[in-house]
Formats: sequence, structure tokens, C-alpha cells
Amino acid sequence: MIGRKTYIRFSDLINSLIAIAIALFLGALLISVSGYSVANAYESLFTGAFGSFYNIAQTLLQMIPLIFTGLSVAIAFQCGLFNIGAEGQMYWGALGSAVVAIAFPEAPPVVLLPISLLAGAAAGGLWGVIPGYLKARSGAHEVVTTIMMNYIGIFATTFLLRTFFREPGPIDQTRMIPEAARFPELIPYTRLTWAIFVGIGVILLLDLFFKKTSLGYDLRAVGESNGVAEYAGINPKKMIVISMLLSGMAAGLAGSTMVLGVLHRFITNFSPGYGFVGIAVAVLGRNKPWGVLLAALLFGALEAGGISMQLFAKIPMDLMTIIQGLVILFVAAPYLVQRVWQKNVTISVCRDD
Repeated sequence: MIGRKTYIRFSDLINSLIAIAIALFLGALLISVSGYSVANAYESLFTGAFGSFYNIAQTLLQMIPLIFTGLSVAIAFQCGLFNIGAEGQMYWGALGSAVVAIAFPEAPPVVLLPISLLAGAAAGGLWGVIPGYLKARSGAHEVVTTIMMNYIGIFATTFLLRTFFREPGPIDQTRMIPEAARFPELIPYTRLTWAIFVGIGVILLLDLFFKKTSLGYDLRAVGESNGVAEYAGINPKKMIVISMLLSGMAAGLAGSTMVLGVLHRFITNFSPGYGFVGIAVAVLGRNKPWGVLLAALLFGALEAGGISMQLFAKIPMDLMTIIQGLVILFVAAPYLVQRVWQKNVTISVCRDD
């Protein structure tokens, strides 16, 4: 006999591992059918992700934006919302950080870096509030509004860049941000910066927020049942707006850390889809802050290791993309895996005292 909470955590872990194993197995079949060595491919994948300090640094570098976009989706889900708009919110965060950093080039690092980071969070949060307000005011479904606002956000930031902030040259980008606004490198020559600790710090704060604060409890209560929460005196509409504000802020931080830590400027179309991969990260992490960290590590490893597979195992980029897509597909369909698991295993569960 085991406690209900322990069973749920154990079941979630098993379901996630099964999803990953199925995806990698199907990936192995595709590699084999295509005439490549499965052993060489997966050895290159592991080595590329964890084979040296440099490779580990590249894995951690890839996971930083995924931490924030995964948290963005997870925060909204805690309130019963499905935020598909992290991509657009991330672009606003990136532009907001770049503009503030460029506007105050003489400010000391102890001032400029934090305010640039906060500017990005604020910009992403304001963009996230809009679909939250529409949901609370008119009932407009957040999936539809956030999807559409992705396109508006990306094109709007591009328009603002070209109109007001573009550096002369063939590429649509701002000028470089000052040194005072950049995250210091954690490991030299790897581009991995101290932004990784910002991500871990945000995870710790969110974990405490949802577990220890009345506002966090109210958000989760609305996510469990709108009607019951309202009966208990909680204002669901207010919680929806607050949830989307926090969700947008997390996505904005993804853009901020890219600008302040990696790109050192805002560039149009800089994201390869971090906002959308963040959905799979949140699902695999079961929408829990620390689960998001582990899921982001997995996807960071797949991205970093995928480059090694292409270089050393000669796996075509298209095939590598399919393998990554399989992982996303299976982790984004947890209920299918859960049904298969429940058909084969029966565990006695008792309620916690």
C-alpha cells in the first residue's frame, strides 16, 4: 500500500519514461531502415549532449529558453488555461530587453542587467495579459487568441525593429547591447552564461509560490474547478488575468535571456520554435516547476546531441528532426501512454491521512 501522492508521482515518472523510450525506439527503427547505424547514431547523441564539459555546456545552453517557455505553459495550466502564445510573448520580451539595454548604455551592470531582464518580463507579461483579459471578460478561448497573437507579436516586433531600432545593414537586427547588460559567461567559450541560475531561481520561486502562498492556492483552485473556487470566495476572472500575466512574464524571460546572454541584440526570427517546444516541456514535466527543469534538460540534450548525430553519425537533418518530433509527439500525448500502462499494471492505492 502506498500513498496517493507517491503513487501519482511514481505513475507520472513511469509514463514519461515510457513515452521517451517509445519515441527513441521508433527513432531507432527509422535510422535502421534508412541504412544508418543505430549504435553510432545514439552514441553520437549521448556524446554530443554529455560527452565533455563543452558538450554539457551546450546542452545547458539549449535548455535555458526551454525552462522559461515550459514554465510559461505550466503556470497557465495550473489555472486551467492552455497558453499557446509563449512564442509571441518571448519575442516581446526579447525586444523589450534589447531596447532598454540600448537606451541606457552608461548604466552600471548592477543596474542595467536587472532592469533589462525585468523589462523583458514586463513586455512578455503585458502581451500575455491581453488573451487573459479577453478570456475573463468575454470567454474568448485562450487557445485561439494566443495562437493568433503569436503571429501578431512576431510581426509587430519586426515592424517596430525595422521602423525604430534597426541597425544599418542587410540583417534586421538592433545594434549590440552594451557589455553592462550582458550575462557573464559561466564557462568560457561556450556561450553558457549565468542565466541558467536565473532559470533555476524562477523555478524555486514558482514552486514556493504554488505551494506556500494563498495566491498560488487560489490559482490552482480555479484550475481544479471554476465553480468550486467561486463558491469559496475566489474570483476566477481575476485569477485568469493574473495567471496569464505570470505566464507571459516567464515567456518574456526566455527572450530576455537569449538577448542578454547569447545574441547580445534583438534579431528577427531568432527563435527556432522555443515557445512551441515549451508545450512539450511542460507536458513532460507534468506542469510542475521542477518537472519542467528535467524536461528542459532532456530537450536540451536532444538538440545538442542532434548536432553531433549529424556531424559524426552522418544522420540527415530531416531524419533528426523526425526523431525529435517523435519525442515531442509521445510526451504530448500522455494519456495514451497512461492507458497502456494502466492495462498492464494494477497498484493498490490508499488515501493520504
